[in-house]
Amino acid sequence: MDMLWSGWGDPAKAAPLPDSVTGLLRDLLGVKPRDAKVRELAQISVPEPPRAPVLRALADAVGGAAHVLTDAETRIRHTRGKSTPDLLKIRTGDVEDAPAAVVLPATHDEVLAVLHACAEHGLAVVPFGGGTSVVGGLAPERSAFVALDLRRMNGMLDIDPVSRTATFQPGLRAPDAEALLAEYGFTLGHFPQSYEWATIGGFAAARSSGQASAGYGRFDEMVLGLTVATPEGTLDAGRAPRSAAGPDLRQLILGSEGAFGVITSVTVRIRPLPRTRIYEGWRFASFEEGATALRRLAQDGPRPTVLRLSDETETFIGLAQPDAIGSAEAPTGAGCTAIAGYEGTEEDTAYRRERAAEVLRSAGGTYLGAEPGERWAHGRYSAPYLRDSLLDAGAFAETLETAAFWSRLPELYTAVRAALTETLTAAGTPPLVMCHISHVYENGASLYFTVVSAQGEDAVAHWAPAKQAANEAVLNAGGTISHHHGVGTDHRDGYLREAGPLGIEALRAVKRRLDPDALLNPGILLPLD
Repeated sequence: MDMLWSGWGDPAKAAPLPDSVTGLLRDLLGVKPRDAKVRELAQISVPEPPRAPVLRALADAVGGAAHVLTDAETRIRHTRGKSTPDLLKIRTGDVEDAPAAVVLPATHDEVLAVLHACAEHGLAVVPFGGGTSVVGGLAPERSAFVALDLRRMNGMLDIDPVSRTATFQPGLRAPDAEALLAEYGFTLGHFPQSYEWATIGGFAAARSSGQASAGYGRFDEMVLGLTVATPEGTLDAGRAPRSAAGPDLRQLILGSEGAFGVITSVTVRIRPLPRTRIYEGWRFASFEEGATALRRLAQDGPRPTVLRLSDETETFIGLAQPDAIGSAEAPTGAGCTAIAGYEGTEEDTAYRRERAAEVLRSAGGTYLGAEPGERWAHGRYSAPYLRDSLLDAGAFAETLETAAFWSRLPELYTAVRAALTETLTAAGTPPLVMCHISHVYENGASLYFTVVSAQGEDAVAHWAPAKQAANEAVLNAGGTISHHHGVGTDHRDGYLREAGPLGIEALRAVKRRLDPDALLNPGILLPLD
């Protein structure tokens, strides 16, 4: 099944907002129903496809014309990603930057052949996995390009139960990878909000972080080996769990967003399937108090598998449990909701729960029982569907995230909230700004912000100054421009500042060596020369 072309995920899971929520949006934020309806897919036209010689060359590279698609619907479905500006533009029929063709290779060698064919005919290449980018990672700065859809490369190539490793092709979706591993009694343990649609290759290319990162780690920590196809040949990185043989080339590819090469296989660390999973809720009087409790667990343990904290606004609105918004089960009352989840053996889970509870209570937490945690687990992938419902109702809804050291987190939290509130209020659309801590480390944590406001006259143009102000606030307060969404084009200018001139020149040198004609995702991660 393909994702909804004008929104997120499975169309059957989208639902209109309850009247209580639309009333709140109207009264609190001045949100008005949308006047314009979403364009019908069949009514949207795309630019002309490439000339016949180009299509023949692409077909020769992938074993036949059946794997080179130029119909309007397929090209529209491969246009941009799933950020709010992406969706608002495509809903109006704006697909001027649709790919010229969608090419589906089945092997590493076919990927290399596609790259060579595109080099000969001056076409750029955008690797396409699940299409879930929310930072402009699928919007290259060249008009003539093909989308390299990796869905045919969707197998498990190897599993080593002794070493506890598995090797996957890049187009394998996360649920399918989990199903394959479960047959052998293992799990990857990587469950980001995009889990239902994102791919293994995409996780690596974007340096993804899953909701259970406190227990399983980030995806880049799981990667042990990579095979990459580049216009200059094949790059293999990683042949042992750890090595002192020079700089780690895996880290050069992880987070490169397809700008240096196309990932064609990924070897990852796997873990035994947990025998038990328990998620429960806690309440803290303030975000500061809750953050202190999370820091104590992250630094001194015992660390839960899942550990997250919603601020007062997010807790009051109910976004800590997205599928409960507007229902009788939506949380009420003051304070902040924290979710702690435990996965593993019965003995280990019981021990960590008991010891973690001692820490949380001593830090001011009140135990809420299993119900909030189980509701979170049940609705953990619901927020993108809620975003689509908000757009349908005439609201603007977008997210952004960052991370910093614990000592900088309060300043970062305050600065980003202020930047968003002041910018959007000045534009006549005062926002609701919510935040949660979703990933914790010994030395710091991430902050994930959700912004809801009225759309204004031009929602895309309306958001741009607010996003820029938030990026400035992040950098000035000592945060990273992205913790797990990636750089794309939305964060590229901030990344230039964060990496510094010499760092960027070093990456440009890598780009020139691996991709001398700048075919791969031009303008993504690094600006064009």
